[in-house]
Amino acid sequence: MGDLQAYLHLAAEEGDAQQKQQLLAELAGELDSADRFVSDLETRTLLAGESDRLNAIVNIKPGAGGTESQDWAEMLLRLYLKWAEHHGFRTAILEITSGEEAGIKSVTFRVEGENAYGLLSGESGVHRLVRISPFDQAARRHTSFASVFVIPEVEDRIEVVIKPEELRIDTFRAGGHGGQHVNMTDSAVRITHLPTGIVAQCQNERSQHKNREMAMKVLRSRIYEFELEKRREEARKLEDAKPEISFGSQIRSYVLQPYQLVKDHRTKLEIGDVQSVLDGEIDPFIHAYLVARRAPAQAATVAAETEEEPED
Repeated sequence: MGDLQAYLHLAAEEGDAQQKQQLLAELAGELDSADRFVSDLETRTLLAGESDRLNAIVNIKPGAGGTESQDWAEMLLRLYLKWAEHHGFRTAILEITSGEEAGIKSVTFRVEGENAYGLLSGESGVHRLVRISPFDQAARRHTSFASVFVIPEVEDRIEVVIKPEELRIDTFRAGGHGGQHVNMTDSAVRITHLPTGIVAQCQNERSQHKNREMAMKVLRSRIYEFELEKRREEARKLEDAKPEISFGSQIRSYVLQPYQLVKDHRTKLEIGDVQSVLDGEIDPFIHAYLVARRAPAQAATVAAETEEEPED
């Protein structure tokens, strides 16, 4: 802020018109840098989802249209690799199938870095390109589609953290064989994990301590399986949510002819510098999507708090 004020004072005091113009240009550059810094800071505050911090796995597939769409899919691959490079993220292509003439039939790549999935999650959907085809000898305008599908990279190990306050431990006297001195005390143990309702119990050991230890092992295993099943269900939902690669389902349009404009159909954000977007400058679209995503969540929170307010 101090630098900006200094530029303003210098510009106001400068008598030479050319020098004043140069100072104003430098001031504009400083304002752009400050705006980008604030936008980046806000973007990071919007990444609070459970999976946002994870690496991203990105899949790109062309729609119908042969070479046209396959070339568009390769342009999108270049766009995201450039974007990742700008942010210092590491990338690795895991699978790629080239087209017969040009472009690609499919590609899957990994983006490694803090919040990679959170930043790219809004890119899932159908991307539409309108341009004069470089493959059409008649130089006609073509519309091409390609789908982008982003999922979080699931960590290799699920850490099962069980907090003591989340457990209800009951002891009881279990019946069984083994003589008159077996199970005459409350040695059997039942442990209930309150957040999930999962129950594990053990009564085979004479010692309550050993029964509790074994019940905890069983509980951990069941919670682990529970978390795995949750992830499988999330993966199924993501798979079911894949849109059809066609008209009416696109999230963003990139128009090169007859005018130049990139428009996000969800946030209504428009950018006229198409080439910069194709070179990976998609942060404004990412930021706008994250802001729009937060709005319904905030509305739901306000509604819930309103319902909880006691009546006068």
